[in-house]
Amino acid sequence: MLEGDFAGFGAFEDGAPIGFAEVSQRAYGDGCDTAPVAWLEGIFVMPRYRQRGVGKLLVAAVEDWGRSRGLSELGSDAALDNLTSRLSHVLWGFDETERVVMFRKTL
Repeated sequence: MLEGDFAGFGAFEDGAPIGFAEVSQRAYGDGCDTAPVAWLEGIFVMPRYRQRGVGKLLVAAVEDWGRSRGLSELGSDAALDNLTSRLSHVLWGFDETERVVMFRKTL
């Protein structure tokens, strides 16, 4: 999973998975100043392992992946009502850059 424009990283305890992070290289990232960017596509840590630094270690692996590709920014997003994710991003060192409301219309 470390080849191409996508990578996945896992966190394990005694060989059992306890969390993962997915990252991609995007042509641009909303709220970012440079292009292309690394983009944190998803991150999950099992509830009993949260607030132990697992997420921070996964984000560090994602950052290293982006740097190894010559990228200078890591972007991400979270739903406005997902306070846990938004606070986690702040603790991982992200700065909020913008808020957006998405729309759709069935044709």
